Amino acid sequence: MSELLVYIRMRHKVEVKANQHVTVGDLAQIIAEPLIREKITHLPIHKVKPSDKNFVLIDVMKVIMVISDAVPGSDVQSIGAAHTIIEVKMKSKRIEPVYFLFIWLLLFIGAGMAIMNFHEDVSMREVHQRIFTTVTGNEIAKPLLLQIPYSIGLGLGMIIFFNHVFRKRLNEEPSPLEVEMFKYQQDLDQYITYHENSESETKLNDH
Repeated sequence: MSELLVYIRMRHKVEVKANQHVTVGDLAQIIAEPLIREKITHLPIHKVKPSDKNFVLIDVMKVIMVISDAVPGSDVQSIGAAHTIIEVKMKSKRIEPVYFLFIWLLLFIGAGMAIMNFHEDVSMREVHQRIFTTVTGNEIAKPLLLQIPYSIGLGLGMIIFFNHVFRKRLNEEPSPLEVEMFKYQQDLDQYITYHENSESETKLNDH
């Protein structure tokens, strides 16, 4: 009797709810005969417990052992990542309007102060006065003809830079903030992988 070939590819990260029963189908993509694939997809692999906290790392070896026990004679081939990070999503608490308003004002005032301090450091007002005098030949304390378009351009430039107008994206290109958040998430995932693997090895050595 020929072996049953099963190909699995572990997902990088999946989000689950508290107390959820995680199955093999939640953690990996599966290629096999239809009936075998259906059986493997619903195999339980882990139950989320309060002690798991926010992250759980599931190694591909555990998945292979579960599949091999459920489907005797199967030849499980793993492709890609060697583990999947399970992120436990807790119930999000609604932010009270007063806290939202406070945070919004704090960010608005902080951003405004940062821009004003930058302009003061580089003497932007004097620069505008000199440009206006050079172009028109007149000296004026408040060259609004330059300052108003500059202020409008500053706001538009920030919108283009961050690639968002409220929740609407201007184009498919990620903003610099999104790129930095992506890099941070990669570093966080690497830390979780190393930390969880170290804990798993320690538990195995204790046993």
